[in-house]
Order: sequence, then structure tokens, then C-alpha cells
Amino acid sequence: MSDMADQRHISGAAMDRRVAVPRRYGAIVLAVVAVVALAWALLRWWPRGVPVSRADVEIAAAKTGPFRDVVVGRATAQPLQSVLLDATEDGRVEQVLVKDGARVEAGQLLVVLNSTQRAQELMARSSEAAQQLANFSTLRAAWMQAQAMQRRTLTEAQFELERVRRLHQRNRELAATGFLSPSALEDSADKLSMAERLFAQQQADGREELAVREQSVQAMQRAVADLNKRLDAMRTASEGLAVRAPVAGRVTGLTLQVGESVRAGTRIARLDSLGRFKLDLRLDEFHLGRVREGLAATLTHEGRDHALHVARIDPQVKDGRFSIELLFDGDAPALQVGQGLDVRLTLGNTQQALLLPDAGFYADTGGAWAFVLAADGRHAARRELKLGRRADGVVEVLGGLQPGERVVVSPYRAFAGATSLQLD
Repeated sequence: MSDMADQRHISGAAMDRRVAVPRRYGAIVLAVVAVVALAWALLRWWPRGVPVSRADVEIAAAKTGPFRDVVVGRATAQPLQSVLLDATEDGRVEQVLVKDGARVEAGQLLVVLNSTQRAQELMARSSEAAQQLANFSTLRAAWMQAQAMQRRTLTEAQFELERVRRLHQRNRELAATGFLSPSALEDSADKLSMAERLFAQQQADGREELAVREQSVQAMQRAVADLNKRLDAMRTASEGLAVRAPVAGRVTGLTLQVGESVRAGTRIARLDSLGRFKLDLRLDEFHLGRVREGLAATLTHEGRDHALHVARIDPQVKDGRFSIELLFDGDAPALQVGQGLDVRLTLGNTQQALLLPDAGFYADTGGAWAFVLAADGRHAARRELKLGRRADGVVEVLGGLQPGERVVVSPYRAFAGATSLQLD
């Protein structure tokens, strides 16, 4: 037996038995494999960015096409000319002779107001004017009577002067022949001198008196004229209580009721021109620097094109928009005030450019960036863009995109702070 044992030992049979591997090493290997697989799965399937449902966003591809530098906007028809009618006096509505929306002719009576206070003031001023006119008539009559008296007095004085002058001439002839003493001749000369001085004095006094009377008459005449002007103004104001149409047109905004009290400055109505219209168009403030007076526009109405041009620009921006006024180059079509119309405003010539739809993303980013889809179509990364003009529902891409690249063009408000999106 011992010999056989020794023989197995010498032949190496004892060295062929299986060596047991510890189980802990196999568990480690399996764990490593599982971690690697999980990491690969995470890298492949873990969301990269804010998860967004594809159905909730709009995606468009950048395409090369003709950029028509045209802005399409909704314009509102307005009357070409409007005349505002305001109350010029306080009063109470006595009559309303037309209805709102009625056509009226120039001079047609629209509304009659009544003012008791104005009527009393007019009566008082009329009485004052009548009194002043009576005083003027009396003063003028006295002036004319003074003129007549002055003429009569001067005539008598001149007659007396001529008589004394002839008497003195005879006395001189008598004294020369010795029939009249020197003292009598001297007395005759004194009488002639006195008559001449009296005549001159009467002339001067008469001129001064008549001049004073004339000044008084002229002053009274001016006072009467001014009073008549004030009276005419009051009558005109009283006539303003009868509101008439200054021009032909359509009455708008007339809501007065009989018996209603109105104050001066109260808007009574508005007269709109008939058959003549203009269009008011509000545009995005983005176009403010490009719009100028004289630009052409087109309105398609009932199958016909009507040419217009920009007549006035209101640069005041309200709610991100400004207003322009368009006038028809020819006759305006039959429109209704307040009617909405689609107008195409031409800003420049048509050019080839890379284009994107002018959608909600532009308002949220100002055109500075957008979410651009990756090649797999499941991810979108934020990318800086350079966008240019906007017109006719598209925006010009100047940089940051290549033709065919897809962009999320719907509004970004729900994920504006994200840097990337994952589309499910």
C-alpha cells in the first residue's frame, strides 16, 4: 500500500485536483458590469434639458426663399375729415332735430339749446345799447344846433363889422372935407377896431366850442359802436345755442336728450365726411425706423386692388405698437367707419434670404437666440442668432443658422430660462 501511495505522489496525480475560486470575486465582476451598463443607459436615456412635449411646440426649418419686404397689418377705416361740434354756451337742450348716424347738409339745424341767463343778458345789453344810442342822438343834435348857432352868430358879427367898416370909411371922407371933427373920426376908428376884435374872438370861441362838442360826439359814437359790437357778439353767442352743421357729413356721437343740461365745451356730436376715408394702421415698433411718409401700400377689397400711401406717422409707441395714417391715391371704395381691412405696406424690394417663420419665439427673445434642434430631433440647444428684417410673416436670418436646421419657433415663456430642451 505504501508503495502505491509513493508511486502516485511521484507521478503527479495529486497535482491535477480542482482549485476552488472564492465567490466574492465573481460578485465584484458582476457589479462592475452592471454599473457600466447602467452608466451607458443613463447616458443614452437620461433627459438632457427641460422635458417638453413635441405636441406643445412648433418646429420650423430655416429655408432659403424670397424675402418680400412687405408688412401685412389690420387697418381700420376712418373718415377722411371730421368736424367736432362743441357747445359754446351753457344751456338746456330744447330740441334734437336729427338722429345719430343721419346725413346732414351744411347749415342744417341739428340741436337747439335754451339759456335763460343768456336771454336776460341780451335783453339788458339791448336796453343799454338803446339808451346809449338815444344819448348819442341827443348829443349829436346839440352839436348840430351849436354849429347852426355859431354860423348865425358869426354872420351877425360879420354884418356888424362890415357896417362899422363902411361907417368909418364915410367918416374918413367927411373928416377929409372938414365936415367931421378929428375926435369923431377917432371914435369911429375905435369902434371899427372893437368890431374886428369881437369878430375874431367869436370865431376862435366858436371853433373851440365846436371842437369840444365834436370830440364828445365822436367819443359817444365810438362807445355806441363798441356796445353794438358786444351786442352783436352776444347775439352770435345766442345763435350758437342753435347748433348747425358747418359742413355736409354724417352725424356721429349725438346722444343728447331733450331737457338735458350742457355746459360750454361739452361735445355735442361729430360730423364725418361722406364717402371719403383714410386708414389707420398700427405696426410693431420694430418697423418704426423703416417707415417713412410716402411709402406705398395696397388694399385688396372686393376683388380690386386700391393703392394708398403713408401720409402721417405717429411715433408714439403704445403697447409695443405705433400708428400710421394711409390715404388713398384714387377714389376710396365704399367702406364703413371702423371696418377692419388687411393692408400690405411695402418697405423695400424683394431679395433672396434665409428665412424663419415670424412666430412667438421672436417676442420672447427679441430675435437674439433660439432653441435649435440637434440631428437626432430629440434635443434642442439654446443658440445665439442674428436676425434681421421682419415682414410678411417671416424673419430674415443673418447668422447663426444653416439652411435646413430646425428651430423651435413657438413661444418660450414656459421654459425661457432653460439652456436646452428634450422633446418627447
